[in-house]
Amino acid sequence: MFSYQDQFSAATKANLQAQLDLINSLTAKAFEGVEKIVDLNLSATKATLEEATAAAKQLAAAKDPQELLAVAAAQAQPGAEKATAYGRHLAGIVSATQAEFTKAAEAQVAETSRKLSALIDEISKNAPPGSEQAVSILKATLTNANAAYEQLSKTSKQAVETLEANLSNATKQFTAAAEKTVAATRAKK
Repeated sequence: MFSYQDQFSAATKANLQAQLDLINSLTAKAFEGVEKIVDLNLSATKATLEEATAAAKQLAAAKDPQELLAVAAAQAQPGAEKATAYGRHLAGIVSATQAEFTKAAEAQVAETSRKLSALIDEISKNAPPGSEQAVSILKATLTNANAAYEQLSKTSKQAVETLEANLSNATKQFTAAAEKTVAATRAKK
């Protein structure tokens, strides 16, 4: 039979390895998210440059100020739609990355909690008389740690939902402003 020190030592080593595995997993997921954002930005930049070149050619070919305004107005709406699509895509990447973080952390916390509970139960079965208070303190600490994690998880999810709502709202406002600009330009014709 193992001594308590051996049990704690094994549990500590397993917990440290689990934390390292979690950090590696989260780091990989963070890099995947950053890679997707970089790809999105490169694609958006390339498309913007191509569209800006085409727009400049159209604007340069305008024969009078009215035609210039018409060309500018025609380009405003697609630009707003592309900005909206970009915002949605970016929000999707951020949301997916956050979901992966949450999933990995929840799995790690559940497994660590299960192992600690099993260790505390094993210790309490073999604990000498008079150590009930120490065991109950360990159990209370584990319960409090789990409750704190639950609250942190809820707060994190709310923050991501708020970010997504703000991005959606900003996109709607930008689209509405672009549509008003197009309508105002057309009305001047």
